[in-house]
Amino acid sequence: MTSQSTPTLETSVSSSRSTAITVAHGDGIGPEIMRAALQVLREAGAHLDVEEVRIGETVYRQGVTSGIERAAWDSLRRTGIFFKAPITTPSGGGFKSLNVTIRKTLGMYANVRPTVAYHPFVRTRHPGMDVVIIRENEEDLYAGIEHRQTDQVYQCLKLITRPGSEKIVRYAFDYARRNGRRKVSCFTKDNIMKMTDGLFHRVFDEIAAEYPNLEHEHRIVDIGAALLADRPNDFDVIVLPNLYGDILSDVAAQIAGSVGLAGSANIGDHIAMFEAIHGSAPDIAGKNMANPSGLLHAGVMMLVHMGQHETATRVHNALLKTLEDGIHTPDIHDPAHSLSRATTESFAQAVIARLGQRPERLTPVDYQPTELTPGAAAVTRREPAKKEMVGVDVFLQWTDGSPDALAARLSPAATSALPLVMITNRGVKVWPQGFPETFCTDHWRCRFQGDSPISHRDILLLLERVAGQGLDFIKTENLCTFDGEPGYSLGQGQ
Repeated sequence: MTSQSTPTLETSVSSSRSTAITVAHGDGIGPEIMRAALQVLREAGAHLDVEEVRIGETVYRQGVTSGIERAAWDSLRRTGIFFKAPITTPSGGGFKSLNVTIRKTLGMYANVRPTVAYHPFVRTRHPGMDVVIIRENEEDLYAGIEHRQTDQVYQCLKLITRPGSEKIVRYAFDYARRNGRRKVSCFTKDNIMKMTDGLFHRVFDEIAAEYPNLEHEHRIVDIGAALLADRPNDFDVIVLPNLYGDILSDVAAQIAGSVGLAGSANIGDHIAMFEAIHGSAPDIAGKNMANPSGLLHAGVMMLVHMGQHETATRVHNALLKTLEDGIHTPDIHDPAHSLSRATTESFAQAVIARLGQRPERLTPVDYQPTELTPGAAAVTRREPAKKEMVGVDVFLQWTDGSPDALAARLSPAATSALPLVMITNRGVKVWPQGFPETFCTDHWRCRFQGDSPISHRDILLLLERVAGQGLDFIKTENLCTFDGEPGYSLGQGQ
């Protein structure tokens, strides 16, 4: 028997009147699966007032680098609900990720991805798998702040904030509480990224203490991912920073049965977006063979969000009965359990024919309004820490010799307030007392730090002296303490 999962974010929308939604048919297989999904929802009795917008490849090709026109933004802000098919981002530079742009611009901070095994009707090594991935949606490496700094080195900034961490962790615990879940797990890599991932872990522990009726645990993401792939039944709800959540939600969907079966909800305080987790699959576009199940699952999540629980129940149970009856699209077709190889259209018609029916072996669903409303996305107000600047890291592009030679060039630039204390290359200390085996690029971090607090004027004087030595500095990072605690990492080997 398989349990089912979907997020419940209750609204005041009545299920007896139409709800305005914004719909984008997308690219590749998007139009095919969106037609199928909308047909099923309407036949099931969903009360939808659809506003269609254009996004994706055609908009990109018109020179709109975000892939979304102004009229689409206006519709999204008016309806507050976006039902979106997959889109194609053109290859090459100069184009932003549409999904990331929409999520961040409209504050959809929580990405909810239920992954369920449909054993024995869909092949899986993990019968009974029922895991919900809740992914932070706005920050981490997906902030998209990247630079080429030297001939050899590029950087991408990883941004983790306390407010962002508090919002997503609290959402995960509220989700677990509303949906009768037993445990929330957190995955980070804070044994290496002690400040960024360390903050996320600390916030998780702080908020977990507010939910004593729920189990909680933390795992390092690499072993956590391995255990998820090997023993997913050990997990229930998993909350992760953005990048890890993106990767592991796809892994979880695939090991459950197929990425093509999974839907996704992107939840904010004002706007929500519902989509399949897979891409636009242009290689099979127009062939009437794409699986609409992922978008249908997203549609079920949308109906629950809108308060149309009875219709959501009808659609979800009909979808389960269709899978149970062996009507499968090519991506999940298996001669051992499939009775027919369905097209996109015939699969939708099969679901429609089963509206009002319930599965017999898979566990049926029954969505009901909950009195447990989600917690607000408000964050804890804290008194600002006492901040003191104690040094500066100066990053250089330099190719003229060894670390000792660079230190010799920098020594005349140092001041009494800011002596040179360390040089690193790719985070590894190479001066003083470095090792000749360490491979170095043309990108150097040079740390200047004294024993007393410094001013911006001290840094400006230092930079003027560095430039006077003919050295190319490419960026600086101020070294500060917060309530006496260092707000910066040490170099590896320091």
